[in-house]
Parts: sequence; structure tokens; C-alpha cells
Amino acid sequence: MMPRSVLSRCARLTQQVPLESARSTKHGVHRGMSSVTIPPPACMLRPLEAPFRYLFGPGPSNVPPRVLAAGGRPIIGHMHSEMFGIMNDIKKGIQYAFQTSNNMTLAMSGSGHTAMECALFNIVEPGESVLVAINGIWGERVAEIAERMGAKVHTLVKTPGGHFTNAEIEQALAKHKPVLFFLTHGESSAGLVHPVDGVGDTCHKYNCLLLVDSVASLGAAPLLMDQQNIDILYTGSQKALNAPPGTAPISFSERACHKMFNRKTKPVSYLLDMTHLSNYWGNDGKPERTYHHTGPVSGFFALRESLAILAETGLENSWKHHTEVAEYFWKGLEDLGLKLFIKDKDLRLPSVTTIAIPEGYNWKELLAYIMKHHRIEFAGGLGPSVGMLLRIGLMGYNCNKANAAMALAALEDALKQCRMSKA
Repeated sequence: MMPRSVLSRCARLTQQVPLESARSTKHGVHRGMSSVTIPPPACMLRPLEAPFRYLFGPGPSNVPPRVLAAGGRPIIGHMHSEMFGIMNDIKKGIQYAFQTSNNMTLAMSGSGHTAMECALFNIVEPGESVLVAINGIWGERVAEIAERMGAKVHTLVKTPGGHFTNAEIEQALAKHKPVLFFLTHGESSAGLVHPVDGVGDTCHKYNCLLLVDSVASLGAAPLLMDQQNIDILYTGSQKALNAPPGTAPISFSERACHKMFNRKTKPVSYLLDMTHLSNYWGNDGKPERTYHHTGPVSGFFALRESLAILAETGLENSWKHHTEVAEYFWKGLEDLGLKLFIKDKDLRLPSVTTIAIPEGYNWKELLAYIMKHHRIEFAGGLGPSVGMLLRIGLMGYNCNKANAAMALAALEDALKQCRMSKA
């Protein structure tokens, strides 16, 4: 039984309710009437539904249960000491994946585009010269971003599938004297893996930094940041690294850090300012980390697990495995009478295979048929390669011969069923 004093207080509060209600009505707010005029949307009153699909496009790829489980763990605070420990693990995992000892190594809170912009915003100042190699969509994007931020943009351009010789690169460096040269290692819009050997040395000869995009290639094709003298390297979480989209590893060399932290102007983005991010990731030598932004805790859990899988597998084993599955797949495509878009086998990206659109077919119909009847995602071209090719990705968790055989069977079926379609 409640004490008499408690009952008395309850009674007094009950008597006050009509009085408070009357006061609210007098001032125009009636608590008995809702001020909400937009009802809850019907879709939000239903459970979330997402179909299962085989993501055999250029990314994202399917995520292994182990990584999904890591991302589903209870979150902790983004400034907790345990979170900093996980971030330290991620840094070490990226250093292994990139093959670098760079201290300024971290993961961006965002997709590969975030890392792309972080590199440009922190390294380049308005009015400075930038040289961009364009042989697909990613060079186009970098050129546009650099132009938007006021850089003097110069380009080396080839059609999708083309690559640049070191002599062509050196000639452009000598002519334009850029502070930064951008090159895509894994050009997923064309299915090309670009040679990198010697490019870093050539850039440094002209006092230029080398920025490399490895979003589609990291873990699938050999890349050695320190040995190949790459100054800034970034990738994405959602391809051969096996993690969901939303985090983007990036690393800066000492040479890049010297340029970055001796700017005359502040970077145009506060969120991507490495002065703050270097502290958040414990890379600036200060004893305490201060708040900058709320990092994607669950995304970092998943990234940490994906990097652990890569470490357990071994980089060289991962490269070898992707190459073996890709070669098995390439032979199967040729057996179907299909033409590989990249003729030179050594320049084919193991993670994303491109095939020329077969004559007499509507590529959109082929993709729609395969999605509808096989629950498999393939993709068409992107940017300058639209209408030229189909893109099929077998990377990370999806990289095995069983999936390659499944993709080949779906293609064979579509070629039979869609035969009457005209391009």
C-alpha cells in the first residue's frame, strides 16, 4: 500500500490537471487536439523489405555473414577508448592492405568519393596546376572536382580501355608542372587495371605528388604504395574488401603531408579537413583526440572485420585468387562467343570484367532479363563507356568459380531468350 503522503501528492497533481489544461487552451494550445497535420506514412508502418540478389556488378558486392555480424554488434560511443582501439586496428589493417608504413593512414566516413574529395581538398589550393589522366569516369570526376575548387586542370585523355605510357605522363608533367597527378589504378567503368610502376618516380622528378584511385582494385590486383612511390592512395569498402558501402581507407605519404599541412589557405571542406581528421584518428601526435564529427561506428566495425579477413587470407593469396577466378571467367565468356573489352590480358581488371555488347542485342534488355530471371545484377557502362560494354564483378566474397559459373549460365540463358532484340 502506498504511504499516505504519496497518495496526497497524487491527489493534488490530479486536481491541477484541469487548471493546466485550461491555461493551455487560453494561450491557443489545446492538448486534447493534435497539432500534427501530416500522418505517419503507410510505408513506415510496414516492416523493412529488401530482396536478396547476387551483386555481380561493379560494386557493391555481397557481404559475408561475418562482416554483417560485426556491423550488427551493439554500438559504442564514437569517442570511447574502445572505439579508438578499433580505429587503431583499422589503421594497421589499411597499412597492410596498402603496403605502407605511412602514419597518416585512416578511413573516411563516407564512400570512395569522400576519399577522392579529401585528397583533392587537402592537397590542392586554388590556382594550382593539377594533371588528371582520364580513361574512364573516375578521371572525369576528379577533373570536375578540381575545377570546382579553382585549380588549373590539365588532362591526359584516352577512350575507355586506353592506358598511358610513362613517356606520355612525363611529357605532360614537364609541360604543365602540376602539384598533383591523378591516375586510376582500377578503372571500373572500362575494366582496366593501369600500370603504376615508375609513375611515382617520374612525378617526384617534377616535384609532383601522385594520387591513385584503387576503389575497384585493392585486394584484387597487386598494388604497393610505398614501393611504387604513391603519395596518396584511397579505396572503398564495398568491393574486394567485402564490407558495406560507407567507409573509405586513405593514406598520405610524408611528402604529401608536408604539402597538406603547409597550405596558405584552409581546405574548402571542414568535414574533410585533415588537420582535424588527423587528430580524430590519433595521427597528429597529440595526447588526446577531440570531437570533430560522429564517425560511422557500425561501418567501422564492419570495415575492421573485412580488413581482418584480408589479413587472414594474405594479400598475395587474395591477388592470386582473384586472378584465377577472373581467368576462369574470361575463358567461359570466350566459349560463349563473347568478346572481352580489354584485349590485353595483363591490363584486365580481375575484379570487374568488361565485355563488348554482343551485336544485335539491346544491353538494357539483357540486364533486365538476368535480374528478373536469375536475381543477378550485372551493369552496363558508366560515363564515357555507356553503350559500349557490360560490366561483371566477381570480387571479395563473391569471387569464386561457382559464382563465375552462375554468371556464365545467366548470360547464356539471356543470349538465347533475348536473341530477337535489336540494339
